[in-house]
Amino acid sequence: MDQFTLNLIVVGATFALYIGIAIWARAGSTSEFYAAGRGVHPIVNGMATGADWMSAASFISMAGIISFGGYNTSAYLMGWTGGYVLLAMLIAPYLRKFGKFTVPEFIGDRFYSQTARTVAVICLIVASLTYVIGQMTGVGVAFSRFLEVDKTTGLLIGAAIVFFYAVIGGMKGITYTQVAQYVVLITAYTIPAIFISLKLTGNPVPPLGLFADAKSTGLPLLETLNGMLADLGFAEYTKQSDTTLNMFLFTVSLMIGTAGLPHVIVRFFTVPTVADARSSAGWALVFIALLYLTAPAVAAMARVNLIDTFYPNGTTSEAVSLEAIENDANLDWVRNWEQTGLLGFEDKNGDGFIQYNGSADNELTVNRDIITLANPEIANLPGWVIALVAAGGLAAALSTAAGLLMAISSAVSHDLIKSQINPSISEKGELLSARIAMGVAILVATYLGMNPPGFAAQTVALAFGLAASSIFPALMMGIFSKRVNNKGAVAGMLAGLGVTVVYIFLHKGWFFIPGTASFDDSNPLLLSIKSTSFGAIGAAINFAVAYVVSNATDEPPVEIQELVESIRIPRGAGGAVDH
Repeated sequence: MDQFTLNLIVVGATFALYIGIAIWARAGSTSEFYAAGRGVHPIVNGMATGADWMSAASFISMAGIISFGGYNTSAYLMGWTGGYVLLAMLIAPYLRKFGKFTVPEFIGDRFYSQTARTVAVICLIVASLTYVIGQMTGVGVAFSRFLEVDKTTGLLIGAAIVFFYAVIGGMKGITYTQVAQYVVLITAYTIPAIFISLKLTGNPVPPLGLFADAKSTGLPLLETLNGMLADLGFAEYTKQSDTTLNMFLFTVSLMIGTAGLPHVIVRFFTVPTVADARSSAGWALVFIALLYLTAPAVAAMARVNLIDTFYPNGTTSEAVSLEAIENDANLDWVRNWEQTGLLGFEDKNGDGFIQYNGSADNELTVNRDIITLANPEIANLPGWVIALVAAGGLAAALSTAAGLLMAISSAVSHDLIKSQINPSISEKGELLSARIAMGVAILVATYLGMNPPGFAAQTVALAFGLAASSIFPALMMGIFSKRVNNKGAVAGMLAGLGVTVVYIFLHKGWFFIPGTASFDDSNPLLLSIKSTSFGAIGAAINFAVAYVVSNATDEPPVEIQELVESIRIPRGAGGAVDH
């Protein structure tokens, strides 16, 4: 059986599974659509949260970013993992105790203001749409290679699948679909990693293989990779080249952005009790760790395999020839990915060989987003492993896209339409408006996914910065401060989001201002702070503005201060408390 047919069968079978689950778990009420009826078991919710959390950025792009960025990009791992711990300990249990459906609903009630609720909706939509662009980018990359269609067609296919199971099933359907997607994606991620770790180091456990000796040199794998990169003129893999300030701010931005992501927070609204929210957070961390402990090994081993592909004789003076690329069956993957436009090579000096190095004479370009997907092909693993990775990549992208779209549609239907535009709307009407909002969000996300602002992980990092600067401070002050009032919360969210958006747009050259078009992550606007790191600065501005404005205006009403106190008190930890 040829590879394309195998890919089609495996991916098609997983899609059929997702659609079948969506039909089985169809939401019949707003409670089921928004919060799965609050009846999800903690372990099931932990697995669904893991799938929701491990997006295309984690599955497809993170290993690629680390593979080419080395030590500098390890901040992705530290920030995303640390941020989830922050979310699980400081935010999720308290919001579940509050007992509502959405993040803007909490902000609106806590800050006793429909304006605050509306601003929270705007912040949520901006961050979530930016995030979902990264997922759709991942969908396009996976489809363009494994189903041999162009990126746009792949995006449309992925959007249609998400539309069906998310609109039909709501949070209930998404939850059980994400459980299936987690099983698919973690299997698809770990099996190739085990094969490759055995091949390069003889150790079947990838995280341990990362620190084992390479078979080819007898030296530790990371030392071997450092030597290979140094010979080719690249920076050493384990060397820090970014500034400590930027790495610190980037890590903080990812951490607090994680804790402010609405699509992950709402997962904790689906369990029966506050105690279950804490339990499901612990289980989710276990499920997430299975991939996050493996990702650094996948990244390093993929870079070793890539270099070995283009220097098959183990010496940097003997690059692979164009003739070999055209005729060698072991290099089929190069030709396959070249057709997608995500890998390219050019014999600049006309010597018939493809030089891969860190100088201006480099003749190979590799999109970071293909590393995880191409890894099994580079390592010449069996066809079923390649097909499984394709299904896993799509599962990761689609699961998170569905969660984000759920957060967007809930904010529009519940926090805008039901709360402000038409309070008398029936439950059936609200459910219809939620589904229409999700459909519109899918169309917008698909359109924007056709022209993303960067690699999947980079685009997602921008979304984390937006969430960090707007939603996270409002949640933290709402839970832990009785003094912050509605005026302070609104001013803080607008200030944090506004300054972060302006910095990102200036940094990326998206404003028509002379000279800004050349700005990129290698040319920061302020000190060494890149656009992906600015969320931490935006958050600090949010906190400062909120406290200054709150202290200059009236205290919150007594009943609001009592509400804040009741949220923090662990009374009722064994049962849900609704206000």
